[in-house]
Amino acid sequence: MATIVKTEGGLGGKARLDGHRIAVIDVAERVLDHGQAPEHVVDQLDITLPEVYSALAYYYENIEEMNAVRERRRELNETLKRESKAPETVEQ
Repeated sequence: MATIVKTEGGLGGKARLDGHRIAVIDVAERVLDHGQAPEHVVDQLDITLPEVYSALAYYYENIEEMNAVRERRRELNETLKRESKAPETVEQ
């Protein structure tokens, strides 16, 4: 099975596939949320099928961590949406 690692400088410390800059959550969301077949994810991300399944296994074995990552992403997206809709101020 592929190795899952976390490093401070890599992807903000998120769990990722060793040797790649591909987060476990990104693989899991493609399969679980977007309904992509693991074989399709292999082609799209240029990883192996065992790496996809390792990412999914890690996701399910560490569901609380993955839910926290999802929540941080959701909060960031909401912040970005609010900021992009804020009226610009013009100084004269």
